[in-house]
Amino acid sequence: MADPSSYRPKPGEIPTDPGVYRFRDEHGRIIYVGKAKNLRSRLNSYFANPAGLLPKTHAMVHHAASVQWTTVGSELEALQLEYTWIKEFAPRYNLAFRDDKTYPYLAVSMGEKFPRVQVMRGERRKGTKYFGPYTAGAIRETMDTLLRVFPVRSCSPGVLRRAERSGRPCLLGYIDKCAAPCVGRISEEDHRALAQDFCDFMGGEAKRFISRLEKEMQAAVATLDYEQAARLRDDIIALKKVFERNAVVLAEDTNADIFAVEQDELEAAVQVFYVRGGRIRGQRGWVVEKVEDATDADLWEHLMQQVYGAGDQQQDAIPRQILVPELPANHLDLAQWLGGLRHGKVEIKVPQRGEKAALMDTVRQNARQAMALHKSRRAGDLTTRSLALAELQEALDLPMPLLRIECYDISHVQGTNVVASMVVVEDGLAKKGEYRKFAITGDAAIDDTASMHDVITRRFRNYLAEQAERAQAVPASGDISAADAAPEPARKFAYPPNLVVVDGGVPQVNAASRALAELGITDVAVVGLAKRLEEVWVPDSDFPVILPRSSEGLYLLQRIRDEAHRFAITFHRAKRGKAMTASALDAVPGLGAAKQKALLGHFGSLKKVRAASVDELAQAPGIGPVLAQAVHDTLAAGGQGEAAPAVNMATGEILD
Repeated sequence: MADPSSYRPKPGEIPTDPGVYRFRDEHGRIIYVGKAKNLRSRLNSYFANPAGLLPKTHAMVHHAASVQWTTVGSELEALQLEYTWIKEFAPRYNLAFRDDKTYPYLAVSMGEKFPRVQVMRGERRKGTKYFGPYTAGAIRETMDTLLRVFPVRSCSPGVLRRAERSGRPCLLGYIDKCAAPCVGRISEEDHRALAQDFCDFMGGEAKRFISRLEKEMQAAVATLDYEQAARLRDDIIALKKVFERNAVVLAEDTNADIFAVEQDELEAAVQVFYVRGGRIRGQRGWVVEKVEDATDADLWEHLMQQVYGAGDQQQDAIPRQILVPELPANHLDLAQWLGGLRHGKVEIKVPQRGEKAALMDTVRQNARQAMALHKSRRAGDLTTRSLALAELQEALDLPMPLLRIECYDISHVQGTNVVASMVVVEDGLAKKGEYRKFAITGDAAIDDTASMHDVITRRFRNYLAEQAERAQAVPASGDISAADAAPEPARKFAYPPNLVVVDGGVPQVNAASRALAELGITDVAVVGLAKRLEEVWVPDSDFPVILPRSSEGLYLLQRIRDEAHRFAITFHRAKRGKAMTASALDAVPGLGAAKQKALLGHFGSLKKVRAASVDELAQAPGIGPVLAQAVHDTLAAGGQGEAAPAVNMATGEILD
């Protein structure tokens, strides 16, 4: 770990202007982004007394190897630049959100030809309206109830296409829970209006629809149409059931997000209630890792910045009012920034008395309970992972903690379609965004040891090349203008692991170790896990390391190895399936997959392509006279008898 004094800028070098600063590790990777009203004062606080910093801040400044800063014209500009860099670089030591559960939203895809109602999780999509979040049980009941009154399409695209082709609606169309636009029972315009009514009801206009149905029911009774009146009565009951599920807590014109927090020195549990139309429409919670020794006001500023800035926010995702226990630092600039995202005015307030303050007490109580539950759950998981990593470090006699482990596996069938996988584990948890897969050809595909040597060489050669590029691109600690602060190019790999695990025994381990030695890398340990007896092999050793069967460290290695095997098998099957389809058109020079598809689409079959003249071939989309002649000559040279069709080599199926 680096000594902060080794890269501390001289006090006179740091400006007193507002700006944004970035800490980088020894590999040039950005690990923390922050902003300051006075850069000199803020940065000096990191170096004045490192021993007095919070544990995570202490770890950050010792992990870093350099610091740069960019001056800006105002605190608002600093806020915007800080948000941009946090979103771009995802620094390891900035606020990290861990949602205590996955919340579903009721979504209406208004951007589609026939809007669809569905339950969605994850990132927001453009052209889709979201309502919630809800609990899983409540959202299904709400959706099922509303489809009775607003029979909007809820089927998948595949079901929709199948219904359009067959001319028959799906089951929901037969039971009157879908207006069946797929078969023309309702026009596209009327169905879109129905979907808009659904959105208006969920957006707080329930009374309008209930009143309209009550008038229609009375009219049906007046004309003695009691069957229609009974159906309308049931619809009214269904809408009231949904409408009354959430109690009115505030005035009906109130749209606000109400936050509360329970925290300790290292973490904070945040809860938010979403109030729309005076009713609590949803609730959500996060656990936030705290890095800096920041005040509550600073914490709320970072929370607002990440909660409302993360992902593609819709205009209605940010309400007019945001209620918090304490005003964020620079709350006026923050409100101005949020107003720009909302395209309307945003107020950040602290409720002092009345119904809003009482509701915030309820939110705070939820935050206390969420914090207690998080600690009880995390204790077991964190203890187990820490024990596994500590056992491995001790058993392998490694000097550094195992912060990052990479595991490699080779997959093939009798030497064909050879591929490899790389899976990544950080702090005992899988990091799927950094998984990688490799296709292996040539001499490297001769056997498993050659393949392993090739993969390790390619992975760490890329790392050394990226490290050299960053060393040339990253200046020494000092001021960087905003114009010079260009985005870093996307990297193929992240920083190197502390431990490389290979699936195999002595040959694979020695091949991986030899590859690292040839590249001059000496600070990465290598082990292999043999399947037969689950023995752990280290390079240049005649005997394996035997871990107890009950060892958490062995269990962690097994999980990593199995995940690498799964990832490699998945890639191998996809590659093998692609290679098993052959066609006579593959032999035509200059005829790629897209033009083959266009050619077959134009003529309908390979037999008709073979029978076509050069002039007829040239009429196909994308096929010129030269390529048409090449197609004609190649197919003619294939024989005078039956045309050689496309064949699936695995099943023998003729692909006409």
